[in-house]
Amino acid sequence: MFYIGDFARAGRVSVRILRHYDAIGLLEPAHVGDNGYRFYDAGQLERLNRIVALKDLGFTLEAVGVLLDKQLDAAELRGMLRLRREELRQQISADSVRLAQVEARLRIIESEGVMPHTTVTIKALPALHLAELTGTAAGFEPGAISPVIQPLYEELVQRLTDAGATMTGPAVAWYEQHDDGTVLVHAGAQVAPGTASDGVFALVDLPAVEQAATLIHRGSMDEVMPSVQALAGWIEANGYVARGNSREFYLDYAMNEDPASWVTELQEPVARA
Repeated sequence: MFYIGDFARAGRVSVRILRHYDAIGLLEPAHVGDNGYRFYDAGQLERLNRIVALKDLGFTLEAVGVLLDKQLDAAELRGMLRLRREELRQQISADSVRLAQVEARLRIIESEGVMPHTTVTIKALPALHLAELTGTAAGFEPGAISPVIQPLYEELVQRLTDAGATMTGPAVAWYEQHDDGTVLVHAGAQVAPGTASDGVFALVDLPAVEQAATLIHRGSMDEVMPSVQALAGWIEANGYVARGNSREFYLDYAMNEDPASWVTELQEPVARA
């Protein structure tokens, strides 16, 4: 048998926690000596492991007691833990995106009143023949766009491969905003005229644009807001107004590479104010 301190060390919990579990009847000692010392046996580690695991799943201690009384087997517990693990991974991913957005907003705020070091070019955009898939995002925030556009491109690349079609230039994304604030996301890939789709992707012709304000953004698209706002500021300061749907022209982009290495040209059709 183990003294309470030794049992706590083996179970990687505190003595205080074990005393609390004893007080509420969740994990009572195997034996209490005449001097009040608590003793536990090794077999109780199994129950302790389940208590800690269920607590980490988010159950209250009262609910943990009920579940333990149902005598969950190892397979059921593993299934619950795997589900919780996936939920935590998704939460971490979402939190990482939110953190990137907060940092991007902070950089924008910190640079207020400072002339941005950006190079904007006015140029014509050629017409493009695209294979594309579309999806709907809740808004223009990177945290809303990225979870939609990345799976679209993964699926589009796979469908192009299955159809034996070849991309003839950089990928192009463009966006249409609906009256309710949602955004129709177009994930496009340049393909040769005459490419057959067999209905697995749409074929569209993106018209030429007489003039567009363009800016090179380097890095993850989750951190694109400073570049977008710098471009918007330049457009207004130089006597232009935005006209038409904005585009993203992915000059150097691979989903399996470090996003810090991505190079994207932001394209905003404009006209003289």
